[in-house]
Amino acid sequence: MRKIRDALRLAAGGLSNRQIASSLSLSKTTIKTCLERAAAAGLVWPLPDDLTDDVLEARLYQPAPKAAPKDVRAAPDWAAVHRELKRSGVTLQLIWQEHRAQHPDGYSYSRFCELYTRWRGKLSPTMRQTHVA
Repeated sequence: MRKIRDALRLAAGGLSNRQIASSLSLSKTTIKTCLERAAAAGLVWPLPDDLTDDVLEARLYQPAPKAAPKDVRAAPDWAAVHRELKRSGVTLQLIWQEHRAQHPDGYSYSRFCELYTRWRGKLSPTMRQTHVA
């Protein structure tokens, strides 16, 4: 468990960050960060009796806000792209042009090729053949 309570108690006793770090076997930076978080959360020594270690930790170390979703573009059906490429006269550029006509904000050609190559790399290269003896 974190040594938050001890750090707050020693800081209220007038010890320096270096002395607190030495007595708790922690780094000075860890003590400084812990005390800054406690000050930002409005916690002072003595802590309330009903404040458990889990609640104390949750108040000091709140989860980071979720990042906004990145640019989400319409991903093509790579299996269908792969099947189409087996047909005569069909190229990846033709498929990309069709995809771009349906989705004007879709991937550029180089990114489209890169994503297809990455998807194709996950395919199993084995070819099952039946052999009648």
